[in-house]
Amino acid sequence: MALNDHRRNAPESVKCMIITVSDTRDRNTDKSGKLIKDFLEEHGHQVSSYLIVKDEREFIENALHKGIENEEVEVIVTNGGTGIAPRDVTIEAVESLIDKEISGFGELFRMLSYTEDIGSAALLSRAVAGVARKTAIFSTPGSSGAVKLAMRRLIIPEITHVAAELKKGH
Repeated sequence: MALNDHRRNAPESVKCMIITVSDTRDRNTDKSGKLIKDFLEEHGHQVSSYLIVKDEREFIENALHKGIENEEVEVIVTNGGTGIAPRDVTIEAVESLIDKEISGFGELFRMLSYTEDIGSAALLSRAVAGVARKTAIFSTPGSSGAVKLAMRRLIIPEITHVAAELKKGH
């Protein structure tokens, strides 16, 4: 089936969960979480849950489990906690729960970051996507620039396609 056929068969709207990983942000100061919400809603998707959790693996995994176990959540988008500092554990938490990695997401994110945004500092960008049961998970760095890039160039263009693929055979 051609790509356009896949996209034609995709749903118009996807139910999403947003998880911001931060020790300092709250609903008033979470600029990146708000950006994700705005991008999703502007493109007709539903945000059914929005959480801010501490940058601790247990809290991140618990939040991810809530989304994975919720039949209404098709896609989870996380931001924050993706750096290389010892405290940054979002990528490890996500990778421990996914059944299949969507390796192209991280690869393309770093390529776009390198060419459009931050140059060689892109090698420090940790971004990952994958599937846990029937739920897609996209994890981006927490900076607003990284979120805009990931949402505009990767997640929004493919979110319905990904959701449609995960419904096959169910």
